Amino acid sequence: MKHRWGGTVLLAIVTGFLLVFLVYPLVLVLVQSVYFNKTFTLSFLASVWTNTGLRAGVVNSLLVGLYSTLASTVVALPLAWLFVRYRFPGRALLNGLMLVPMVMPPFVGAIGLKQIFARCGSLNLILEHLGLPMVDWFGGGGMLGVIILEVLHLYPIMYLNVAAALANVDPAMEEAAANLGASQWTVFRRVTFPLMTPGYFAGAVIVFIWAFTDPGAPLIFEFRTCMPVQIFDHLTDMNENPIGYALVVYALVLSLVFFMTSKWLAQRKSVIASGKGATADAGRTPSTLGLAGIYVLLIGVTLVALLPHVSVLGVAISGEWFMTILPTKVTGEYFKLALTHRLAASSIRISLVLSSLATLLDIILGVALGYLFVRRRNKFTQWLDTLVMMPLAIPGIVLAFGYFACFHNWKIGPVTFNPQVDAFPLMIICYSVRRLPYMVRSSYAGFQQLSESLEEAALNLGASTKRMLTKVTIPLMSSHILAGAILSFSFAVFEVGSTIVLAVREEQYPIAKAIYLLSMRLTDGPNIASAMGILGMALLAVSLIVSGTVLGQRMGELFKTR
Repeated sequence: MKHRWGGTVLLAIVTGFLLVFLVYPLVLVLVQSVYFNKTFTLSFLASVWTNTGLRAGVVNSLLVGLYSTLASTVVALPLAWLFVRYRFPGRALLNGLMLVPMVMPPFVGAIGLKQIFARCGSLNLILEHLGLPMVDWFGGGGMLGVIILEVLHLYPIMYLNVAAALANVDPAMEEAAANLGASQWTVFRRVTFPLMTPGYFAGAVIVFIWAFTDPGAPLIFEFRTCMPVQIFDHLTDMNENPIGYALVVYALVLSLVFFMTSKWLAQRKSVIASGKGATADAGRTPSTLGLAGIYVLLIGVTLVALLPHVSVLGVAISGEWFMTILPTKVTGEYFKLALTHRLAASSIRISLVLSSLATLLDIILGVALGYLFVRRRNKFTQWLDTLVMMPLAIPGIVLAFGYFACFHNWKIGPVTFNPQVDAFPLMIICYSVRRLPYMVRSSYAGFQQLSESLEEAALNLGASTKRMLTKVTIPLMSSHILAGAILSFSFAVFEVGSTIVLAVREEQYPIAKAIYLLSMRLTDGPNIASAMGILGMALLAVSLIVSGTVLGQRMGELFKTR
């Protein structure tokens, strides 16, 4: 009875937390968009479409999301096919390299790419030396540059989901279609891809929403005619002009529509694809010519994907790089400044502290939710599971805008929930809510692999629920908790959307806001920002390696919306 009562209390606590810090801010934003100054009106929502600039921002953001998703699909599908269906030397190493682009947020890569693709950047200087005309690659810093960066950063998420889905396709069904005379293309189009669409939709919705609502790359490229930047620009006058609320509502509604549509399509296809007796494809050994083609494709994709990383490193070590193809002077001074410069050093300390506290909160909530979803599953926890996964579909800038709007007058004891006074409490909670799905999915996997009989044995021997959890359950699933915590921490360090909204005072800037501010400086700012990006990239790389080692093929589960 105590065991059940404890589960009920736990369920009430985590549900209350999500209602206050996830549901309430979003509902308030919805209300403010139609009820402003004690007057009900739909004019602000309508003005988003009647105003040419605002309408263009929505359309441009949708196009960025759509093109990024399509391009990520084009890149990820062949990669998944090669790694799942073929066995070749160096496969494990190349598979790891496919995930490297995840370690650099697009807004950091933009700093380096501007140096290479600028009007007088390295690539145009090469064209000039060859006697060819220069090219305005990004249209003066427009949509194309943003899309390229989003694709290079997000295609690994698509790849993880597609590869996991492809690995679960029963090869017997493909063989049956081939035996009936279907060509290889027909088999893929009519059998393989329909069976792997649940995994594809799970990855596609994350890629789309991330690219659709990411403010980082557009800000660095100064591509301001897009919804995330317009939301950011309306933050300062949100109390006088509710257009910001209207834009947030459109971003939220569109994201949730794509999220729920993806879940519906994935569940529908899951029923169609389900079957008994499925066996994994053992993989084929390619011919010598085929092996050469595989290496050319994989190495080519890797080199292109690493271009932002190389360019950022070049900016970070360049003592002098102006009107030359490569830096004419190399220095490590900017890495030193990244750790000693007033703004840079302060932002690193702040991000490490805030991310650590957010991760601690995620561990507590994630383990509790994982326990409820596996050990106490019912109709309510099924609904709660969907609610917990929603932060993957809710843009960080939307959630932070809601926090900014509804918590500015809150004070609980010594803690002030007001970004203009002290942004730290809200940033910790926002980081935690945004990365909670990673911790929940990791804990969920740990509880699934842990036999419930071990917990029952401890309880039968007289152990309390608390003692059972601390002495049996948590130690046995500690590797999964560690993997989820590392991912939650590392991605919180480089959280962009919520950071640029909630971090108002310069002395409270985390890394993302500091990099953005430094990148706008005309002297050594981009160099210091790039050095900070390289240090952060190293942290993320180690995190992904450790998490991938612990979770293995279940790594893709952390980036699913279902």
